[in-house]
Amino acid sequence: MGERGPSAILGVHCQSGPSRIVQAQIGRGLEPMTNDDNKPIKTTYLIPTMVAHMMTPGVVQVPGDVSVSEAAMLLEREQAPCLLVKDTDTQFGIMTPDDIVKKVVAQGLEPHDIEVRTIMTRPVQFIEYDQAMTEASILMMATGASLLIVTKQHQPVGVLRAQDLMLNPPRRSARIPVVVSVVGHASATGLNYNAIITQLSLAGGLIESTTQLTPKTNVVLAFSISGQNTPLTIRGRVMACEISGTAPNKTSGGTHTWHIDIQFTDLSSPDLGRIRAWALQTIPPSANLS
Repeated sequence: MGERGPSAILGVHCQSGPSRIVQAQIGRGLEPMTNDDNKPIKTTYLIPTMVAHMMTPGVVQVPGDVSVSEAAMLLEREQAPCLLVKDTDTQFGIMTPDDIVKKVVAQGLEPHDIEVRTIMTRPVQFIEYDQAMTEASILMMATGASLLIVTKQHQPVGVLRAQDLMLNPPRRSARIPVVVSVVGHASATGLNYNAIITQLSLAGGLIESTTQLTPKTNVVLAFSISGQNTPLTIRGRVMACEISGTAPNKTSGGTHTWHIDIQFTDLSSPDLGRIRAWALQTIPPSANLS
C-alpha cells in the first residue's frame, strides 16, 4: 500500500487558493549557525555533532483554532514533520500525522469540526541549536518525545526527529587526506590546501590544517575513503576554526595546526551512501560497562 499524506487520509483535497491559516515559517534557508556577536562556536579536539547539523530547518506554525482538515493540507503541502501549534502566548503543542490518524480518523470524528488544539500533543520539548546530539538523545529518552523543536535565542528554527538520531551515525575518528578548495571568496577563491580529516560524519567533519580558514568560508572537500574506488567531492562551510592547544604558541616548525569544523551543505545521495557505509564499518565494538 503506497504512502498517503494527511489530507488523503482525511479525504480532503489541497486547494491552490489562499487560506486563513497563519503560517510562520521560521528558519527556511538558514545560514550555518554561529553564536552571538558572530563569534565561532567553541570547539575542542573532539567536536560533538550539534543539533543544528542534523535538524530539518524551518518550523510551520499555526494558531490553535485551525481545523484539522486545514492543518492536514498544510502538513502535506509543506512536507513538514509536524506543525507547531500556538494556542496562547505561553501554550504550545505539536500536531503530527499520527495525531490525525489516532485522534480523529480512528475515532470517526469529522476533521472539519475539530480544532488542532484538541488533538495536539503537549508539552512541547525545546532544545537549543548548539546543543550536542547526545543531549537531544537524553532529552528524548527522559521525556518520551519523538520530536524536538529546535530554537535559537528562543525562536523556533527547526525540527529534530528521533529518526535523525538513529539514521545519522555520530562522527567517527579518521585520518583521511583531503584537498580543501576555497570558493566564493574573492581574495581566496581557487586556493587549494592539503589537510587531514580527523573526524567524519554525514553532517560534516573536523580537519587539521596548517592554514587558517575563517568561519562562514565556503569550501569544497575532495577525498577518497579507503576501500572505495570513487572519490568524494563535497561542498561545505566552515563553522569554527581554532588553533591546536590552549595557547597560541607556534610549533617548532614555525606553523600552527588549526582544527576546522566544517558543515556539509551539499551532499549527494551517492556520497551520502558512501559516508554512511564507512561510518557503520568503523563503529567500535561495544565496551563492557563497569
